Amino acid sequence: MNAESIIRRKRDGQELSQSEIQELVKGISNNQIPDYQLAAFAMAVYFQSMNTREISDLTMAMAYSGKVMDLSGIAGIKVDKHSTGGVGDKTTLVAMPLAAAAGVPVAKMSGRGLGHTGGTIDKFESIPGFQVEMEYSEFIEQVNLINAAIVSQTGNLVPADKRLYAIRDVTATIESIPLIASSIMSKKIACGAQGIVLDVKVGQGAFMKNLDEAQQLARAMVNIGKETGRQAVALITDMEQPLGYAIGNTLEVIEAIDTLQGKGPDDLEHLSVEIAAYMVLLGKKAASIEEARQKVKSVLQSGQGLQKFLAIAAAQQGKIDVQKPFYGFGSAPVLKEVTVDESGYIAGINALGIGKAAMLLGAGREKIGAPIDYSVGIKLLNKQGDYVKKGQAIALIHAGYKNLKLAEELIRNSVQVTTEKVKKTPLIIDTVV
Repeated sequence: MNAESIIRRKRDGQELSQSEIQELVKGISNNQIPDYQLAAFAMAVYFQSMNTREISDLTMAMAYSGKVMDLSGIAGIKVDKHSTGGVGDKTTLVAMPLAAAAGVPVAKMSGRGLGHTGGTIDKFESIPGFQVEMEYSEFIEQVNLINAAIVSQTGNLVPADKRLYAIRDVTATIESIPLIASSIMSKKIACGAQGIVLDVKVGQGAFMKNLDEAQQLARAMVNIGKETGRQAVALITDMEQPLGYAIGNTLEVIEAIDTLQGKGPDDLEHLSVEIAAYMVLLGKKAASIEEARQKVKSVLQSGQGLQKFLAIAAAQQGKIDVQKPFYGFGSAPVLKEVTVDESGYIAGINALGIGKAAMLLGAGREKIGAPIDYSVGIKLLNKQGDYVKKGQAIALIHAGYKNLKLAEELIRNSVQVTTEKVKKTPLIIDTVV
């Protein structure tokens, strides 16, 4: 393989063949391509982009660069969901049991959080006793038995992507749409998903900061699905303010359980129902999205969604008692109110600032492998458009003994108050099919 020739062709805006892409990915996986050539390739793609066919070929080559999950032992169409990451985003904890209760098998592999966005595995691990690792045969058996299981991603999943991502992270090429899309979709395909519902976040607290880029990414991933024989739908959703009121692992699990009992935040319930409905549609358990929504709302209102969540937790040794305060979970030792300095309407709540405040408290990690404190976090008491009075509490910090003052200042600076009434931002901005 002549890596220099491939880099030059892409640098000059030429289309790479399937065999060239496959050889390139093979060279990435077995370390035959040095870091400096990999960096040059990433920069060439950043400036020259890739067409749909090239992106699909790159995705499939990376998906099969390591272990690929064989889910053929699970009956039915296996459907997964993926979020590009946000603050307070606990939709998996709600949408997964709702879709499973509606008859869709959800065999999910997820990762841990890094930076200001929380990881799904971290949230599940905050449930006392919950096990996120199990034997492959047990994983398959659990999905067949209760329609759902969640495990942490294996180390040998898409190794080519791991190496390419590490290079992108230090060469200012993270923002490349083809490389983002192929990175996300290669992992979903390697995990065995046949249907994929994508939640593309846009706004201050998201990776994608503007709508045009979010739409480009959504279209690229949906096109990958079509090109590779998978069904994919992408929702573009607002992340200017946190989703729901809770930010922090245990707090978010509690809010998810509240939502499954019909007493959670409206925005979290609305988005979770919509994601679960598309999972039901892709899983062919409904003939239309309207029918799928009704089916999901039915399992939510009947309590079947909650029972499915409790069944998933019990199967993976998690301990939840819905009759106890905080469902039996531990709580942080320090509670601190954050108040506003003026009266008016909340114009916005900077999701990035709130996410960073939660990370400062210990709810997130700045480096891979760093420990986190499951009990700490932030509970917002108001959202965009609410009227607040001077001195009123707008958030409650659940803290240990780390960075409390810094977090309080960051939260206060993240809330903008105006004297004018505020028009609320729509939560679901667009749907790409």
